[in-house]
Parts: sequence; structure tokens; C-alpha cells
Amino acid sequence: MGKRRNRQKIDPTPQIVNIDSIAHDGRGVGRDPEGKVVFVDYALPGEQVEFVPHMKRAGHLFGTTQEVLKASEFRIEPRCEVFGQCGGCVLQHLEADKAIEYKSEQLLENLKKIGNVVPEEVLEPLIKERWGYRRRARLGAKFVPKKGGLIVGFRERNSSYIQPIDRCHVLDQEVSDLIPALRECLSKLSIHNQIPQIEIAVADNSIVLVIRHLDAFTTEDLAHLTEFAKAHKIQMFLQPNNLKSVHPLYPENPEPLMYSLPAHDIVVEFLPTDFIQVNGSINQALVSQAIDLLDLKPNETVLDLFSGVGNFTLPLARAAHTVVGVEGDHALVERANHNKALNKLDNVEFFYGDLFKEDMTSASHGDWLDRQYDKILLDPPRSGAAEMIKRIKTLNPSKIVYVSCGPATLARDAGALVNEHGYRLTKAGVIDMFPHTAHVESIAVFERD
Repeated sequence: MGKRRNRQKIDPTPQIVNIDSIAHDGRGVGRDPEGKVVFVDYALPGEQVEFVPHMKRAGHLFGTTQEVLKASEFRIEPRCEVFGQCGGCVLQHLEADKAIEYKSEQLLENLKKIGNVVPEEVLEPLIKERWGYRRRARLGAKFVPKKGGLIVGFRERNSSYIQPIDRCHVLDQEVSDLIPALRECLSKLSIHNQIPQIEIAVADNSIVLVIRHLDAFTTEDLAHLTEFAKAHKIQMFLQPNNLKSVHPLYPENPEPLMYSLPAHDIVVEFLPTDFIQVNGSINQALVSQAIDLLDLKPNETVLDLFSGVGNFTLPLARAAHTVVGVEGDHALVERANHNKALNKLDNVEFFYGDLFKEDMTSASHGDWLDRQYDKILLDPPRSGAAEMIKRIKTLNPSKIVYVSCGPATLARDAGALVNEHGYRLTKAGVIDMFPHTAHVESIAVFERD
């Protein structure tokens, strides 16, 4: 058994604090009279707030704003009725342009403190729609008799409880409008207390709900779900077990989900549980920006690492001589090859590769490891691309464009590229992929002298 953490008893007496800055998770940061750091939910730099403490960890006090005594000039009225309870958004009380400014400051601070690097140029933030943008989401569901039965919503902040919602302003509008009817539909099922979550995927051509269920549906349940899907003209999938168990209920043979990248004449097909970028309009702009920053020539060869279903790889093939995409999920490699054929591209190759493995060999991962590339695009998960950075000298690109969803790991990898491998960080900037949240998406350009 692991060691139990020592729980410190918290005095819930409200305290007053001046907020000096904003943390990576959107909390306001200040100091108590003893000089100890305090993190306060829903407090902004320049404010004085009264907060209620709820946790002490590593010598720091955490609390939630109870009253704003002196408000920031950038504080606004949140649009959402359950903001402050739902954990989906944490920055609706802050002007959106100021929020992206704070995220840019956070990116630059991480690059300097963690990576010891400073970009030669700071790119303008990439901004598109800020409401109704989410095309991927996971709603929680739970049967709670004290709250009237089945509730559907997102997790509360600082809690595992679900905050019931009737709509969501950041979800795709059609999906948001479905929530009350979906809750009513699920409430009528015989196993309404055995449905923990609903996965949402919005394609250009359809909406899909994937219902996770812990017990078997009855024939009547299946008929009820089918009628719901028909009535709302959506696809309904079921997930009785792991991701491999996901299968369509209605239609029996659904049309493939797809999204387009019209600027590059590309169509991408995907499955309901595949990873795609959450914000469709930002994704289109991001793909174009990444290609522009790579400044491709018709005779160049490009390597796309963490290539997924081909979101960057396929458009890259329209501009480069040859493109190689490498992905660590066999199923996504299969989907990417399907998309290659769908778009009639003959200058693209896709390989499986465990990109978190430092000792990869050509025998197990294909001869892409033995090739040299003019340029590389990196789009890793939050953990970054440390193992691939160690191979940069072998791969030998003159330019790298790095798309990141984790500023700390980007900073770590940037430090290695600049201070160990001789690249310059020529450009960096933030992308407004997740408005009203604390998530920071960014892009960086590295060039070799």
C-alpha cells in the first residue's frame, strides 16, 4: 500500500488577498499576510478578493473567490449560467483578448524559465470563433435521485461530481441544443443508472453520440435510442466495454465522418473516437499557418511526427515533393492510409512508430528512421517530443515547426533544440484553440544556421 497523504485541516474562515498574477490553470495568484503563495479560483490580476480556503498543498493555500472587493478592468460577466460550478471553463469572467494575452505571456515565461530560450519574433495569436467551437467533448452522466434523477454535464471544478447543464455555450450549437432531450431519453432507459458518459463527435456531415454503458440494453432500450437518433438526425454508437467495443446502433451502416480543409483541397475521414483537433475553424487556420511557416519548396521532403489521421500530412503533400507521416497508433495509421487514397495522393507514406521510444530501430519501425528530411512538423501530445528531439541530428532538418498543447514541454524541447542541437527559435506564438479555458496551444519555429 502507498503512503497516505497527510491531510492538513483547513480553517474555512474567509480571507482577503491581493492578486498579482494568473497561474497556468487560470487561478489568480497572491500572497497572504505571512508571505505564503495563495491560489484563488476566479480571481484576476489587479484584484482584491475575499476567498474561502478549501485546500492546503505543498505549503500553498487554495481557495475560491467569495466576493470581489476590487475588480479588474478586464473582468466581465460570464455568459454561462453555471460558470464557477462547471469545470469546463475557468476564464469566462475575463475578456477573451486579455485571456489570450495572458496565455502568450505564459508561453514566453515557460520558454525563458524552463528552456532558457527567447523567440526572435512573437507571432500574433491565431484567433477564430470563441463560442460554439467544440466539436469533440465528453459529457458525464449519473443517476442522482436527490437531484431529480439522471443528470448530464461536465465535472465540477475541484470535484468528481457532475454539474448538471441544460446547454453549453462552447459546445457546437446543435449538440448544446440536444442536451435536455438527450437527458430525457437516457432517463427512460432500463439501465439509466449504468451510463457514465457520452462521447460527442461533430463532423462536417453528421453528429455522433457514443453512449458508454456498463450493463446490457434491453430491446426496448435499443428501440428508444434508435428513435432518438432518427428524430434528431444523428448517428448513435454504443460502447459496452473498451474503445474496441464501440459499434454503430443507428444507422447500421453509417456514412463515414469527415471534415474538410478547403484551402488545401483535402477531406479527412475519421471514426467517432479518433483524435481530431477540438476547434474546427482554428484547425483550418492552424494547418495553413504551419505550412506557411515551413515555407515548403516543391523539391523538399517533409517528416510529420505524431501524424494521426493525416491532419497535417495530407495538406503538406499538396506543397512538398514527398511527405512521411509517423504515428504511434496502428489504427490511426490505417485511417491515414485510407485518407491518402481518398485524396488521391501518391507522394505520402505513413508508418507506425512508437515515438516515445528512444531505442527504435528501422527493423521494427520502417526505414523512415534512416532517411534525411528537409523539414519536420511536430504535433505531439501534452507530454512533448523529448525522444524525437534526441534524434534530430540524425534526421537532419533545416527547419522544424512544432505545434504544442503543453507550454512547459514545448519549453523543455525548445531548450534542447536551441542549447544542445544548434537551432534558433525564430518564431513562437499562441493559438486560441480552447477559448475560455486555461489550456494553451502554441506553435514554434526552429531553424538551423
